[in-house]
Amino acid sequence: MINKEKVHIIGGGLAGCEAAYQLAKREIPVILHEMKPHKKSPAHKSDNLAELICSNSLKSEKEDSAPYILKRELLQLDSLLIKVAHSCKVPAGHSLSVDREKFSLEITKIIERHPHISVVSKEVKEIPEKVPLIIACGPLPPPDFQKSLGELVGNDFLYFFDAISPIVDAETIDYDRSFWGARYEENSTDYLNCPLNKEEYETFVKELLRAERHPLKSFEKDIFFEACMPIEKLAERGIDTLRFGPMKPKGLVNPLDGKMPYAVVQLRRENNLTDAFNLVGFQTNLKYREQDRVFKLIPCLKNAKFTRYGQMHKNTYINAPHILKPSLEMKSREMIFFAGQISGFEGYIEAIATGLISALNVYSKLTCGKEIIFPPETALGSLQNYLKNFTGKNYQPINMTFSLFPPLKEKEKKKKERRKKIAERAWERLNDYLNKVSGTFF
Repeated sequence: MINKEKVHIIGGGLAGCEAAYQLAKREIPVILHEMKPHKKSPAHKSDNLAELICSNSLKSEKEDSAPYILKRELLQLDSLLIKVAHSCKVPAGHSLSVDREKFSLEITKIIERHPHISVVSKEVKEIPEKVPLIIACGPLPPPDFQKSLGELVGNDFLYFFDAISPIVDAETIDYDRSFWGARYEENSTDYLNCPLNKEEYETFVKELLRAERHPLKSFEKDIFFEACMPIEKLAERGIDTLRFGPMKPKGLVNPLDGKMPYAVVQLRRENNLTDAFNLVGFQTNLKYREQDRVFKLIPCLKNAKFTRYGQMHKNTYINAPHILKPSLEMKSREMIFFAGQISGFEGYIEAIATGLISALNVYSKLTCGKEIIFPPETALGSLQNYLKNFTGKNYQPINMTFSLFPPLKEKEKKKKERRKKIAERAWERLNDYLNKVSGTFF
């Protein structure tokens, strides 16, 4: 018999909303605690649930990519957020990018209207005593709650700095100097490309490096997550670093002269109205006036009006391998689970995955007391396996990458074929597992 005790979820972000939906669809009553709209973190702007902050991209849709494998598994398990993402997508080449406002609004409607979910719009200042509990507060918990978290996990916190990219008004872009296209794709209109010649690029890098930045507080370390490295920090590594990173021209041909540009800034649509674009890979900690000055050195953005400047914020996360089981339940406290970035999984789809994993494990423990651990050959299982087997001293947030999958038994020298086989194995293992437990948990 199912124990239909109410499950409390703290945080209405990606992980919290996915967890709430997975439990509610199984007729488990959920109390979802979200402090918006009454209070917002420094990085949040919208009143809606499941707000996308840093980017509007949910990573690659290429079938031989690790993020695609994870998204395919999430869809197989009826992930609400991945389904809605596909319904709100905007053209973005091989990436699943969405109209972020439409995406968040649709998730909010579904969650608020669900008969088994009650949304409580109020700041939670202390860890509730009631369990089951899923803590999905995100990486920016308010001070009181962060203090309570420290007491819960023994102040075993780590942190890094995260940065977000600027957004530019579409009407202020010089389209005569730009061109549409995606790398290696002819006639694509997925990205608006802003080319720079050698002199323009070197001037841009020079001014980027000398631009004034927001100072870090004296007690904070200068630690960044590699996938969200501010563009000015990347530029410190050498004059050509950006040309082999976010400004790489490879695979693009400028139709204005039929040549590959020296460097390129790619702009990605914010929505299907195409009234705003974000600068791809341009996370930054520059002061706003400096962003306005330096980014306007990009020829296509000479007269640009920025509707949102880039910014950097402190992201907090727990030492998950020390604190959590692979099920995402605390080792020291039964029926308290973590999900999302606070648990040390970095990225949108990773947050969604942890929301799903934590919810399924809550449901399983309520029904039969067992843990749900996916096979390590699957994308979901590889994330769980990382927690189980991590032995290093300096735990860093992780993305979904092929390095998390166990190696193939048979050696395959060609990377593309190797990735294809890993993807095929993941799909087989997942479906074998689902068939084995069919009717029990899913």
